[in-house]
Amino acid sequence: MTFNRGFGGGRDRDRGPDDGMEERVVKISRVAKVVKGGRHLSFNAVVVVGDGAGNVGVGLGKADAVPDAVKKGSYYARRNMIKVPLDGSTIPHEIIAKFNGAEVMLKPAVPGTGVIAGGSVRAVVELAGVKDILSKARRSTNPVNSVKATFKALALLREHGTEKARRRRVIEIGSARMARRTQTRAAAAAAEAQA
Repeated sequence: MTFNRGFGGGRDRDRGPDDGMEERVVKISRVAKVVKGGRHLSFNAVVVVGDGAGNVGVGLGKADAVPDAVKKGSYYARRNMIKVPLDGSTIPHEIIAKFNGAEVMLKPAVPGTGVIAGGSVRAVVELAGVKDILSKARRSTNPVNSVKATFKALALLREHGTEKARRRRVIEIGSARMARRTQTRAAAAAAEAQA
């Protein structure tokens, strides 16, 4: 009887090393849980995965051994990938995002500025493919919450063209509704005047 131990099947199939993604472990924490027989030790690993071309994902893996926790974190990060809209080598606009106690501000920068960011924020924006950015982590600087706040901020970014088109459509729908209301009121007023 043979067992498949490679990346061939199951949930490991999309975790192959040849998918062009770069992995970065942001933080590994040792967690102790007190149980009847003593302490049970396990590990948490925050992993960021990205291709440097606008795709980035964040995952938190938990296991009894560090390599297993990193592997799980990598798997979850690949499952939670987002596409970040880039404006050249920077982001399209300024954004502030909060996650639990952490608050992260990301601001576009001119080419040549580089990545002005702390460790956890830097990991996410660099793997997303951002080359020039200014950032500030406020309130809590817990790496797990900072990474998730940065990820949330990147997910909230919008391209100028698509956002402009969306707003124009909203305005057109609003003005069409207003015109219909005006016509209905005018018709009702005319009917009242005849009666």
